[in-house]
Amino acid sequence: MSSSGGCSTCLETIFAAVLPPLGVFFRYGCCSSEFFISLLLTALGYVPGIAYSVWVILKTAPEPPGIDGDRPYYILA
Repeated sequence: MSSSGGCSTCLETIFAAVLPPLGVFFRYGCCSSEFFISLLLTALGYVPGIAYSVWVILKTAPEPPGIDGDRPYYILA
């Protein structure tokens, strides 16, 4: 099954509004610079963390699935 990415983007945005690093983690994984920036901004202030996380999630389209329909192996989430 393949999805258009709309549902996952919506869920990632909701998670980013509740706990900003979590939404970024679902999009980029735990070892990305976006995740660490989101974590730092959330530690410094909740609102900057939300703003950055939502912006990062909405500025990029989800990565297309691999050949077998799954995300590539190097993405954890």
